[in-house]
Amino acid sequence: MVNTPQNERHWSKRAAMALLAVVGLSATACSNGPGEDSAEDAKNAGPKSTDYFGYMVNTRLATTNAGTSFGNATNAAQLSSRLYPGIYMPGPSGQMIPNSDLVQTEEIPASPENPYKQVNFTLSEQATFSDGIPVTCDDYLLAYTAGVMPAEFGSHMPLTSEIAQFDCAPNAKKFTITFNKDQGDRWRYLFGPGTVMPAHAVAKKAGMNLEELNAALSTQDPASLQQVAETWRYGFSTTAEDFDPALQVSFGPFVVDKVGESGEVILRANEEYFGDQPATDKVVVWPNTADAKALRESGNLRVVDAGFAKPKWLPAADEESPYEVEPTVGGLTDTLTLSQAGVFQEPWARQAFAACIDQSRLAKVSSDISGVDVPPVYARTLRHSDPVGTHLGDIADAHKKPDMTKASELSGNTIKIGYLGPDERYAAMVEEIKAMCEPAGITVEDQSSEYMSQYYLEMDPATWTPTIDAFLGPVDPMSEYATPDADISNLKEIRGAEEKLWEDVPSIPVAAQPRVFIVDRNVKGVVPYTGSAGIGWNMDRWAVSASVSASAS
Repeated sequence: MVNTPQNERHWSKRAAMALLAVVGLSATACSNGPGEDSAEDAKNAGPKSTDYFGYMVNTRLATTNAGTSFGNATNAAQLSSRLYPGIYMPGPSGQMIPNSDLVQTEEIPASPENPYKQVNFTLSEQATFSDGIPVTCDDYLLAYTAGVMPAEFGSHMPLTSEIAQFDCAPNAKKFTITFNKDQGDRWRYLFGPGTVMPAHAVAKKAGMNLEELNAALSTQDPASLQQVAETWRYGFSTTAEDFDPALQVSFGPFVVDKVGESGEVILRANEEYFGDQPATDKVVVWPNTADAKALRESGNLRVVDAGFAKPKWLPAADEESPYEVEPTVGGLTDTLTLSQAGVFQEPWARQAFAACIDQSRLAKVSSDISGVDVPPVYARTLRHSDPVGTHLGDIADAHKKPDMTKASELSGNTIKIGYLGPDERYAAMVEEIKAMCEPAGITVEDQSSEYMSQYYLEMDPATWTPTIDAFLGPVDPMSEYATPDADISNLKEIRGAEEKLWEDVPSIPVAAQPRVFIVDRNVKGVVPYTGSAGIGWNMDRWAVSASVSASAS
């Protein structure tokens, strides 16, 4: 377990306090003597989280802000995709569908007269947050500024680096983005699910009005943005101790109602939502740390985004089971993202480490643990299933076999690999990396932590070294890399990007992410999706069949 750096101990301190509070409540609840609990007490206790439609995700629930590095690591989009919808929505096959209820877009391609691509955005006049405040360009300016100031905001939104200029007047419904020359092809992946937070609520917490916030964001002055960055980074926590209703306002079909004692997040229909109301009024999102067996026995565990094809809590899947189980190869890529500091400061060191990595062995470990047969991956900028990838076979072939001679250039060094733990599958993969790299004289250490993220790849000013050297976690190639669209017409540019990435080695693709979807047969409207939002991308359309609802009532 890695020690938590001082500037990130906020998370661990608060979580520990929340845990103590829960333990205290439990102890109090258990202190009554025999016969003291009565039917009347139970009646007055009101509904429990288990009384509502239950959805379990395959990660922890820590924040609703998927734009933070920690939110990215915990895959917060699974929780917040229908709180803060993206400007484009993922379709069932991974295609990007414009969210026309929220925004209209106009792309102005680059031309000889103007070599900079522009996109004009017009937000719906009806688009408001759950507190009645309009959605404005300030919300998107906040997301953009956070993305280009990762050190201050603790963000992870790589595509924002492509933006050259962001034009946004305070309180305006229209804004324009101008991209750097030859960039901006993947603009539809900007402002993805869970990344656009309420600027007005953040401004209020920072003691500003929206005009003052807009001015500070436009100048990108770290000093004037210190409190804004702190609020944006930590304020959207879903730990019981830190939950702040004033910040947790949404512009999606759901809004966070409250946080439960087991870390669950109760969502209720957003009455201010400008689109269709959710088919189910309340959905309880459960973390993967919850007691799945008890939830199943409650009768309201309806949808599960799982990490294993045969979870221990689920009886053998057959025609008698109330669940359908769908193991599938996910669209994200399990990736080793490397630090640009410390032992990996120079490209040769990153190349040497990559030379001891055998993707096929790691894919087998991942497959064996998860029960989902996932392939190794050698491309970074495309999803593994993209047909364009078939034209990159020669690039992949050059990196399929380890090169111990090359790897031994790193002999005598220790590589610290972090990941969000505990995670049985990632732990096994790191153990396999240890075995792979040991013959080259490279020592690999498991530095997992429940507060780990890519943020710890950055150099610590106090020590001049990063906390970890590599971070293992799922990556969406479409939002991680600023490359041309995955289209055969862009093959030359894509090949050039892949070759350059194997030279610089900012990351090492490993294998496709395994996903398992478990769905109650009585639930309608569920459409599996393996992107960052997961199966919950359309949770507002989920509903239990009328016959089951009637019998339950």
